[in-house]
Amino acid sequence: MGAPRQDPAATEVVTFGCRLNTYESEVITRNAAKAGLTDAIVFNTCAVTAEAERQARQAIRKARRERPDARILVTGCAAQIDPASYAAMDEVDQVLGNEEKLQPQSFLPGSLSGEATERVRVNDIMSVTETAPHLVSGLAERARAFVQVQNGCDHRCTFCVIPYGRGNSRSVPMGEIVSQVRTLVENGYREVVLTGVDISSYGPDLPGAPTLGQMVRRLLAAVPELPRLRISSIDCIEIDEDLMRLIGEEERLMPHLHLSLQAGDDMILKRMKRRHLRDEAIALTERLRRLRPEIVFGADLIAGFPTESEAMFANTLDIVDACGLTYLHVFPYSERPGTPAARIPNRVDKSVRKDRAARLRAKGDRALQSYLRSRVGTTEQVLIERDGMGRTEGFAPVAIHGAPGDLAAVRITGVVDGKLTGADLRTPAAKPAA
Repeated sequence: MGAPRQDPAATEVVTFGCRLNTYESEVITRNAAKAGLTDAIVFNTCAVTAEAERQARQAIRKARRERPDARILVTGCAAQIDPASYAAMDEVDQVLGNEEKLQPQSFLPGSLSGEATERVRVNDIMSVTETAPHLVSGLAERARAFVQVQNGCDHRCTFCVIPYGRGNSRSVPMGEIVSQVRTLVENGYREVVLTGVDISSYGPDLPGAPTLGQMVRRLLAAVPELPRLRISSIDCIEIDEDLMRLIGEEERLMPHLHLSLQAGDDMILKRMKRRHLRDEAIALTERLRRLRPEIVFGADLIAGFPTESEAMFANTLDIVDACGLTYLHVFPYSERPGTPAARIPNRVDKSVRKDRAARLRAKGDRALQSYLRSRVGTTEQVLIERDGMGRTEGFAPVAIHGAPGDLAAVRITGVVDGKLTGADLRTPAAKPAA
């Protein structure tokens, strides 16, 4: 989550949640600037957990105290799902839905009149049938760029409220994605991350029904000067054969996948209404390692889902080893109003959820440290994100000096404070990278 700057002439966008929100915040920033909106703060909210909403409300109240004359707009998934609760906040001037936040006209002076009829502008997100390509030339202060290829979700996992904030799945046409990536590469970006709500469902709504793998293959062929392409979170049951082959054959496709697993116990997966079982997740990671031995996996995992026993949780704890996971995003289960899981009576005590989440994070920390140690002695291609920090192809953090966006070969010699260290081979003397 970002923090608003204190420049009263600027429109600040404070972002919560996912990479898609980060991308869309850049679109909001540019649309607001073109519309001439000043002295305003836009909060782009997340609804994944109750904690995400609490943090957003806290930030809104703080912003009002610090900038009493600024105009405060609230948008994003939380505002889309429950606009009335944000409109009821005294600190808020206007609420925009997830469709409205990306429309340039939403930020024109006439649209920000403050009249009661305009104070809440939230469309029925389920009525949206297309995802317009919102082209941006870059993202502020970032070496890698996110490109939206899809929005929405057709699945209804019992714990998840996001489809009600994002609508049904819809895809960006392949030609528009190619144009966006080409523009970013021309502007100096060396890595692009494809993002969306459920990008593995890409394509069925487009002419010819291309798969995600087919789109990625065309993109890499059409923009040969792009050094690195990365895929964001993906549903492990929907990885198509084209994408499988690309992972094994295409070096520019980074060997790093973040899997939407959520649990490692079959009964919990069924009660979540997930579409994969434990053995399928394990089989997928094993197959991908055969295709690309250096591939690294992350995963989303939920601790303390209703009815989860200690034995069921042990299966989720064990999936870290069984799938060889390295990067964990762990969430204690959070009741989301209106979801089926929120009505399940056998809830896990919140203190138990918190304890299980801590145990999962500790296991993830050990897995990450083990992976980092395994890189010592290797030479890694590192994208410098900022002076002092970069990432390998497998997304490991590296302490390195240089200009953001530079690619450097680094011989890894150690691990310090959770980061790889080594010798930057771009320098004649191969002096330490940091």
